[in-house]
Amino acid sequence: MASLLSSSFTLPSSKSDISSLSQKHYFLHSFLPKKANQTNSKSLLKVKCAAVGNGLFTQTTQEVRRIKPENNQGLPTVKIVYVVLEAQYQSSLTQAVQSLNEKNRYASFEVVGYLVEELRDVSTYKAFCKDLEDANIFIGSLIFIEELALKVKAAVEKERDRLDAVLVFPSMPEVMRLNKLGSFSMSQLGQSKSPFFQLFKRKKGGAGFADSMLKLVRTLPKVLKYLPSDKAQDARLYILSLQFWLGGSPDNLENFVKMVSGSYVPALKGTKVEYSDPVLYLDTGIWHPLAPCMYDDVKEYLNWYGTRRDISEKVKDPTAPVVGLVLQRSHIVTGDDGHYVAVIMEMEAKGAKVIPIFAGGLDFSGPVERFLIDPISKQPFVNSVVSLTGFALVGGPARQDHPRAIEALMKLNVPYIVALPLVFQTTEEWLNSTLGLHPIQVALQVALPELDGGMEPIVFAGRDPRTGKAHALHKRVDQLCTRAIRWAELKRKTKAEKRLAITVFSFPPDKGNVGTAAYLNVFSSIYSVLKDLQKDGYDVEGLPETSEALIEEVIHDKEAQFSSPNLNVAYKMGVREYQRLTPYAAALEENWGKPPGNLNSDGENLLVYGKQYGNVFIGVQPTFGYEGDPMRLLFSKSASPHHGFAAYYSFVEKIFKADAVLHFGTHGSLEFMPGKQVGMSDACFPDSLIGNIPNVYYYAANNPSEATIAKRRSYANTISYLTPPAENAGLYKGLKQLSELISSYQSLKDTGRGQQIVSSIISTAKQCNLDKDVELPDEGVELPAKERDLVVGKVYSKIMEIESRLLPCGLHVIGEPPSAMEAVATLVNIAALDRPEDGIISLPSILAETVGRDIEEIYRSSDKGILKDVELLRQITEASRGSISAFVERTTNNKGQVVDVAKKLSSILGFGINEPWVQYLSNTKFYRADREKLRTLFEYLGECLKQVVADNELGSLKQALEGKYVEPGPGGDPIRNPKVLPTGKNIHALDPQSIPTEAALQSAKIVVERLIERQKIDNGGKYPETVALVLWGTDNIKTYGESLAQVLWMIGVRPISDTLGRVNRVEPVSLEELGRPRIDVVVNCSGVFRDLFINQMNLLDRAVKMVAELDEPAEMNYVRKHALEQAEALGIGVREAATRIFSNASGSYSSNINLAVENSSWNDEKQLQDMYLSRKSFAFDSDAPGAGMMENRKVFEMALSTADATFQNLDSSEISLTDVSHYFDSDPTNLVQNLRKDGKKPSSYVADTTTANAQVRTLSETVRLDARTKLLNPKWYEGMLSSGYEGVREIEKRLTNTVGWSATSGQVDNWVYEEANTTFIQDEEMLNRLMSTNPNSFRKLLQTFLEANGRGYWETSAENIEKLRQLYSEVEDKIEGVDR
Repeated sequence: MASLLSSSFTLPSSKSDISSLSQKHYFLHSFLPKKANQTNSKSLLKVKCAAVGNGLFTQTTQEVRRIKPENNQGLPTVKIVYVVLEAQYQSSLTQAVQSLNEKNRYASFEVVGYLVEELRDVSTYKAFCKDLEDANIFIGSLIFIEELALKVKAAVEKERDRLDAVLVFPSMPEVMRLNKLGSFSMSQLGQSKSPFFQLFKRKKGGAGFADSMLKLVRTLPKVLKYLPSDKAQDARLYILSLQFWLGGSPDNLENFVKMVSGSYVPALKGTKVEYSDPVLYLDTGIWHPLAPCMYDDVKEYLNWYGTRRDISEKVKDPTAPVVGLVLQRSHIVTGDDGHYVAVIMEMEAKGAKVIPIFAGGLDFSGPVERFLIDPISKQPFVNSVVSLTGFALVGGPARQDHPRAIEALMKLNVPYIVALPLVFQTTEEWLNSTLGLHPIQVALQVALPELDGGMEPIVFAGRDPRTGKAHALHKRVDQLCTRAIRWAELKRKTKAEKRLAITVFSFPPDKGNVGTAAYLNVFSSIYSVLKDLQKDGYDVEGLPETSEALIEEVIHDKEAQFSSPNLNVAYKMGVREYQRLTPYAAALEENWGKPPGNLNSDGENLLVYGKQYGNVFIGVQPTFGYEGDPMRLLFSKSASPHHGFAAYYSFVEKIFKADAVLHFGTHGSLEFMPGKQVGMSDACFPDSLIGNIPNVYYYAANNPSEATIAKRRSYANTISYLTPPAENAGLYKGLKQLSELISSYQSLKDTGRGQQIVSSIISTAKQCNLDKDVELPDEGVELPAKERDLVVGKVYSKIMEIESRLLPCGLHVIGEPPSAMEAVATLVNIAALDRPEDGIISLPSILAETVGRDIEEIYRSSDKGILKDVELLRQITEASRGSISAFVERTTNNKGQVVDVAKKLSSILGFGINEPWVQYLSNTKFYRADREKLRTLFEYLGECLKQVVADNELGSLKQALEGKYVEPGPGGDPIRNPKVLPTGKNIHALDPQSIPTEAALQSAKIVVERLIERQKIDNGGKYPETVALVLWGTDNIKTYGESLAQVLWMIGVRPISDTLGRVNRVEPVSLEELGRPRIDVVVNCSGVFRDLFINQMNLLDRAVKMVAELDEPAEMNYVRKHALEQAEALGIGVREAATRIFSNASGSYSSNINLAVENSSWNDEKQLQDMYLSRKSFAFDSDAPGAGMMENRKVFEMALSTADATFQNLDSSEISLTDVSHYFDSDPTNLVQNLRKDGKKPSSYVADTTTANAQVRTLSETVRLDARTKLLNPKWYEGMLSSGYEGVREIEKRLTNTVGWSATSGQVDNWVYEEANTTFIQDEEMLNRLMSTNPNSFRKLLQTFLEANGRGYWETSAENIEKLRQLYSEVEDKIEGVDR
C-alpha cells in the first residue's frame, strides 16, 4: 500500500526514461502507474502483441490465481476452485491460503480462481472443468451473465454430488441452486414454502435479493427455529460462510477455509480444526483511509475531519467544495482499495473535502440519504457525488430499481457522476482496445447508471493482471476529480459571476448554415434562454433587442462562409499560445500538418468565431474540416480534429474560462471525433477537447441514440427538447381537386355520370403523377361498375395516405410549449395504438367494433383499394380527430392554454352524458361506441396532454447550471412512448441487453412476412436469397429492437431471454415452423448502433454463424448456401465466410456519402460507392469479440453481390427519408447492382411503422410520398418559412437529400425535381421571399437544381436551366454586394 501511495503522484518528469517509445506510445501509457524502479522501457512495448491472443477481451488466465502447496509432509490436500465477477477477492484469498500453508497444520491447500469473463475462452473453460474433477470445494460469487452462468452450471453440476461443498453467494438463481453444504441445499430455490426460501423469491436476483441475504445473516436465530436440527447446523454454517465472505479480509477468508474444510472434507473428519468467528464490519458507513475507524454517523466523521492536521488550509476553508464518494464495501474489506485511496487523496490535494460512504449490499440509496443529506435541514452536505462502484445506485449487476434511485438522487439534488474501475480487462487490454470498455461492462456499468441520471463514465482505475488488484490511472483520476469539483463549483458560485459558453453548429459549413440543429429554431431559442438567464441574474450585457439582431451580430451579414472571416471573430490565437494551451496539439499534425493550417485561420493566427455578451460567449463550433475533400472522405478511419477545432475548445476553457459549455441542439461533431467507443483514455480526442468543462447539451427528445454518444464521449448532461408539434399533411392543388372528384363520384356513381367522373379522376391523377403509385387505365375506356370502384378506391386510398401523413410543422423554440390545439394531431396518433400493457384499446379499434368490424381487416382492405372500406377508414379517422378535438377544446381556456386538466377531467368524467367525445360521436355512425373503453382511453390521453404542454426545458437548463440534479427520462418517439414527455429531462437510452422484446419480435414478424410477400410479387414468386439492410441506434431504442428482431426472423432464429429478462442467447426456429427458406442478410450497423449495442452485434453474428452451420438443404437455407460458396471461393472456413454484421471502424461514423453530397465534393457515383465499401466493411466477429471491428472487405463485397433487395425502416413521423442525410448515406442500392454478376438492380424497400397500419413500400413510392407531403406541400414549406432564416435552409436541405437518393439509388422521379422547380423558382413571389430571407441558402438551392440537372438526375427545358443560371449570378452579386 505504501509503495502505491508514495509513487502514485509522481508523473513521469521527463521523456528521457521512456525515450525508446515513440511520442504516440508515451501519450497512451503515460498514465499507467509508474513502477518505482522502471528502467526497462521494453516491458511496455510487449503490450502491443499481447492483445491479440485468443481474440477475447481478456487474455489473463487462472494460472495467476493458482497456488500449489510446496511440501505437504503427508498431510491431506484440500483443493478449492473459485469463480468470481471481479478480482478484488483474489489477493485476499491468496494471502489466506498462503498463510494456512505456512502454518502447515491440518492440510495442504491448493487453490485456483477464475474470473467469469475468462470462461468465454474455450481452453480456459476446459481447464476449469478439469480443475473441478479433483476439487473438494467450489465457491462462486456474483455470477450474473447468463451465457457464462450456464457454463458454470454445466461444469459444476457434473461434479456436484462428488464435491464436498459447493458455496454460491449472490448470483443468478440457476447458479444459486447449486449450493450444497452437508444436508443444506438450495436446489429447491424459489419453489419451497419455507420462509428461508421466500426471502429469495421476492425479488429474484435483484438488489432486494442481496439485501435479503444480508438481512438473513442478521435474523439467523429466527429462521433456524423452522429447520430440523442437523439441517439447522448446515444452514448456520452456510450463513457463517456468507458472513466470512462478505467480511472479505485475509483473516476472515482464512477462518472460512478452515471452517468449511474441517466440517465437510472427509479426509479431515477426525481432526479438530479450530476457527474464530467472522470479524464483522459495518454493512454501511463512512470510510476514510486515514480515519481510525469506520463511522456510521456523519457528524462523528465530520468532527474527526475537522481535527485533521494533514490537510491544507484550502480544504479547511468552510467554503471548500464537498464531494460525496460512493464505494463498494468488498474493495475496502479485502484491502483492494488503492484506487479509492488515490481518488480521496487527489480530491483533497485539489482543495475539496470528501465524504466517502460505502454499502455491503447492492442498494446504495439508503446510505446516500443517511450520510449525505442533513436530516434536519434536508439540505445535502455535498456539492456533487461520484460513485466509484460503476454500478446502478440500486441493484448493482442484478435487477435494478431505477425509480427508487431517482427518488434518492432527487432528494440529494446535486450532479451525479458514475466513474468506472476496469472489471473484465487489465489496464493494458483496455488501452489497446479500440472499443474501449468491455461490452458487458458497458451494459452493466454505463447503460444502467445512465437510467439513474448518472453521467461521465470515466475509467479511473485499472487492474493488475498478476495480483488482480485495482490501481489508480493517475491522469484519469486527475480528470475525474477536476470535473467533479467543477460541477460542485456550479453549486457554489453566484449567478452574476458564472461564465457560460453557448456553442452552435454550422453543418455543412456553408453560408447561411450557422445555427443548425434538428427541429430547432436555434437563434430564437438562444435568445429566449438568454432573456430568461438575464432575468435570473446572469450577466448578459449588451444583448440585442431581437433574435434577428442577435443573428446579425454573430454572423455579421449572414455571410457565413467559413473560409472568409466574415463571421464575427471573437479571438485571434497565435500559434505559440495555441501550442501552450493545447497539450495534444502535436498529435493533430499527422492529419493536418503544422498549425495554424488553413481552417479557421488567417494564415498566422487561429480564429475563434462568435460574440461575447457580458459573461456569455456565443461561439460557432468548427466542422470536421474534411467534408470538401473527396480523397479524405474515402479514408476508412476518420481524421483527428483540426487545429482550429482544438483552438476553439482551448479558448473556451482557458481564455474565456467558461464554468460550463452549452451545446445548442442536435448535433455537433465533438462527440464523433476518433477515440475509443466508450471508456476513453486521455489519448481520445473527445476527452481532450472537452477538457475540464461541465458540458450541458440540448438534444432532441426523439434522438436518444446520438444523445447517448454525447453523454459517453463528451461527458454531456443531455437535456431533451420537444420536436415541433405534428400536423396532418393535408391536400393541396391537384390532390385537393381529386378528393372533391372522388366525393362527387360517391354520391353520383350510380347515375349516368359515374363513367364521366372516373375519366376526370384518371386524368387528374395522371397530372398529379399518381400513375406511378396506382395502376390507372387509359382515359375514356368504358369500365364495368366494379372496376370503376376499384380504380377510385385505389386513388382514394393513396390520397388518404398523403392527407393523414404526420409532419412536424415549423421549428421548435426552447421554452415555448405547443398550445393545446397544436397537440391534437399528436394525441390522435397516440390514441391510434393499442397499449395492452396499460389496458388501453386504440380509438380506431373501438370505433371499428361499433360497426362490427376489425380495424386490422379494414386497414388491409383499404390498402387494396376496396372503395367502401377506404371510405369507412376515412370516417373512422375523422371521428378520431373530431372526438379528440372536442375533448381538447373542453380542457383549454380561451387563450388555448391547457388549464388544470385534472379538475376539468373530473368534471368531464363525472357526468356520463356530457363527455365531450360521447357528445361528438353521438352525431356520427359510431354513436354506440363502448363508453368504458372510451373513458379509459381518454383518461390516458388527458395525462398525455398534460405532459405535451408541460414545459421544463428552460427549468432543467437552469438546474444544470446551478449544479443541481436533472431528472433522467427516456428518449424516443412521444407517440409510441409518451413517457418521453415532458421534455427537459436528462435523456437516456435503454438497457442494451433488454432488446429485442417479445412485442418487438411480433411486430418484426409482420414486417418481414410483408417484405418477403412484396418481393415475391415483384419477382415472379421467387424468394429473395439475400436482403441488405441497415440497423440504426435510435430506431432500435424507440421500437425496443424491432429492426434487430427483423434480422433474426429473416434468418429464422428467435431470441431467448434469461431469468432477469436479458437477451443474450438465440435458438433456431425449425424450417417447419418457419414455412419458408432462411433468408441471408448483410447487416450495415450505423456507427451509433455499434457503440450502443455491441452486445446485440455479438448476438447477431452468433445467430448467423449458427444458421450457416445447420445441416439443412441449400435451397432452404440461403445463409448456408452462400457461406459455403464464399468459403470455397476465398479459401476460408464457413464461420468466417458467414460474416454478415458490418459497420465502421471503431471511433468512425457514417459512410461519408452524406458529407460528399451536402458539399458537392464527389465526381461520380463510383466514388460514392468506394466510400461506402471502404468505410463500412469492418466486421464484428463473435469468435473474437475483443478484437473490435476488423476490416473484411472481400466477404463484404461477396455478400452484397448476392443481395436481391435492400431494406430500411422508418419508425417515427418526424424523420423521413429526405429529412436527414443518414438514410441515403447507408443505402447500397446502386452499389449492389454494380457488384452483382448479372448487373441486375436489386429491389429497394422501406418499412414504415410510423402508424398503427404498418406498410412495406418501395423506395421510390416512399420518396414520392415524402416529396408530396413535405417539399411540395404548401402547409410544410409555409410552416418552415415562418421561422425565417432557418426555414429557407430546411427547404434547401430536403432538395439536397433528394439528390442524395438519386445518387445512391436512382429512385427519384423526374417530376419531383420539375414540381420543386415550379414551386420555388417559377413562382416570382416565392423566389423573392427565399432570396431576401436567406440569400446563402437560396444560392445553395439554385446550385442543387443545376447539379441535379448536370448529373443527369433531372431532365428539363433549356429555359428552366437558363433561368437558374441567371438567378445564380444575380444572387452571387447580391451576396458579394455588387450592384450591376
